[in-house]
Amino acid sequence: MPDPFAWIPVRRRKFQHPYGRHLVFFLLTLFTTSFTPAWMALFAGLNPLPLFTWPVFLNGLWYSIPVLLILSAHEFGHYFACRHHDVDATLPYFLPAPLPLTGTFGAVIRIREAFPSKRALFDIGVAGPLGGFVVLVPLLYWGITMSHVGPAGDGGLTLGEPLLWKCLEWLHFGVLPDGQDVYVHPVGLAAWWGMLATALNLLPFGQLDGGHIMYASVGRRATLLSALTLGGVVALAFGSSSWVSMAVMMTVMAFIFGFRHPRIVDEHEPLDRRRQVVALLAAFVFVICFTPVPIEILQ
Repeated sequence: MPDPFAWIPVRRRKFQHPYGRHLVFFLLTLFTTSFTPAWMALFAGLNPLPLFTWPVFLNGLWYSIPVLLILSAHEFGHYFACRHHDVDATLPYFLPAPLPLTGTFGAVIRIREAFPSKRALFDIGVAGPLGGFVVLVPLLYWGITMSHVGPAGDGGLTLGEPLLWKCLEWLHFGVLPDGQDVYVHPVGLAAWWGMLATALNLLPFGQLDGGHIMYASVGRRATLLSALTLGGVVALAFGSSSWVSMAVMMTVMAFIFGFRHPRIVDEHEPLDRRRQVVALLAAFVFVICFTPVPIEILQ
C-alpha cells in the first residue's frame, strides 16, 4: 500500500548550523592571525619554525583578538539582519590563511535563499559594514594611544592613512614634526585592516555589501555605477599594486555574474526615509575608511 503522506514535502528548517565546523575554522584563524610574525618570516624567505612559540602566540593575541572581534561584528551584523528578516543564512565562516600582515582572508556567511524585499536586502547589506565599524573605532583609538612616534624609516612598508586614522592620530599626537612617523601597535593594525575591509566591502559593486546597498537605493541605475566602480578600481591598480588582487577579483565577478544585481520584486519602491539616512551614513563611513594607496613598499 502506498504511503498516504509520501506527497507531503519536507521543508528543511532554517538556520541549522554545523557548530563544530564553524568552531574549527575560528580556532584555525585564531592560530594563523596570532602567528603573523611566522608568516612574515616565511614571506621573507626565512625559517618560520623558531617563531612558533608560546610567547609569540601570546604577543600575537594583541592583533588576533581585535581583528577577530571586527570580523565577527561585521559578519554577525549580516547574520542577525538575516534572522530579523527570516532569510536563511549560515553562521560566519572564518577563513585562516598563512598571509603576512593579515593571517586571514577574512570571514563570510552564506545566504541560502533569495532576498524577499528591498528593505531586507538593504538591512542585510548595510548591517555588516556598520557593525564592524562600530567595533573598530574604539579599537583604532586604543591602538593609536598604544602606538609611538619615532624617526621615519627609509624602507619597509607604509600603510595608507584614511581620514578616520588621520583624525584620531591628530587628536592623540597632534601635528607630527618633519621626519617623524607613527609606529602602529598591533591593536591599531587590526583596526586598520578593519577600515580597509569596511571600505572594500562598501564599494558599490555587484554582490559586495556596497552593491546591495546601492541597488536597494537607486534600483537598476546601480548597474552603471557597478561598471564605473570596476573601472575605478582597475585605474587604482595602475597606481598601487595593493589594488591588483581586488581588481582581479572584481573582474572575475563581473565576468561570471555581470554588473546587474539580481532583481528584487519591489525594486521600484523607494526606500523609506530612515533607510535613506542610513545609506548616507554608510557612504560617510566609506569615505573616512578609504585610502587610495593602502600599502606602499618603500625601497
